[in-house]
Amino acid sequence: MKLKTLVGSGDRIMLLTSPFLIVGLTLNILFPSLFSVSGPPMMLRAISIVVLIPGVTIWIWSVVLLLTRIPKGELITYGPYSLVKHPLYAGVAFLVLPWLGFLFNTWLGVLIGFVLYVASRLFSPEEEKTLSQAFGSTWDEYCHKIVIPWL
Repeated sequence: MKLKTLVGSGDRIMLLTSPFLIVGLTLNILFPSLFSVSGPPMMLRAISIVVLIPGVTIWIWSVVLLLTRIPKGELITYGPYSLVKHPLYAGVAFLVLPWLGFLFNTWLGVLIGFVLYVASRLFSPEEEKTLSQAFGSTWDEYCHKIVIPWL
């Protein structure tokens, strides 16, 4: 199995996201008051923990499926992949980074999550084209069954 098959668009997504992460973290360290969410307040902390639990679960589940099914040449159509085409990217962008950021008293996670999502949308079509070529009608059927196809 080629590493590129396992990584998909992840390398390009991270390459685009990394400068925002590096600059954001540097600015957050130098000027923490600009990024502060005031504490975080107890309610925001509680919501963050509640959202992080499924977020981290989806992230880990997606990684395990990728690591165990891609080497076998399988198209993953169940679990978090039945909800969205790219649960790894979407889960980290919406359910992990923003809420982890809030727990660390910064809204930087929201910004990095947004950049990660935009990067995934830029590079996912090429990955999806490759999947379509590899799996043909099975891919087409999968795309019609996804619960949230636009995410």
